[in-house]
Amino acid sequence: MLDHIFLSVSNLERSVAFYTVALAPLGITSRVDYDGKDGPAGHPDLKGFGANGRIFFWLREGTAAGGATHVGFVANSTEIVDQAYAAAIKAGATDNGAPGIRLYYDPRYYAAGVIDPDGYTLEFVYKSWQH
Repeated sequence: MLDHIFLSVSNLERSVAFYTVALAPLGITSRVDYDGKDGPAGHPDLKGFGANGRIFFWLREGTAAGGATHVGFVANSTEIVDQAYAAAIKAGATDNGAPGIRLYYDPRYYAAGVIDPDGYTLEFVYKSWQH
């Protein structure tokens, strides 16, 4: 199980605005700003997102390597997949696979894909057998 991920983005303010909108339908609404000066030498400033008392998705300013990272976010229903996809598109994402069943994985795998402003691929996923 993962505890957290850092994603380097080219424009921190733009990415915080994007992810605030795109992750809200998933219930990922908690936000934390971490001042890198509070960590060891060279630690970056971070903008964190989370839910249920955990901050697990962090953004840091840096060189974006769009296409190098794919992040899948859990959705609790097919409707939430649809809502997250719509919110991300509205916030400036590019379509990378409309909401629907992904038969090539499993007939119960429902997902939608987008590309964020830095070129990272995101997937909103509902797997009925995991709920």
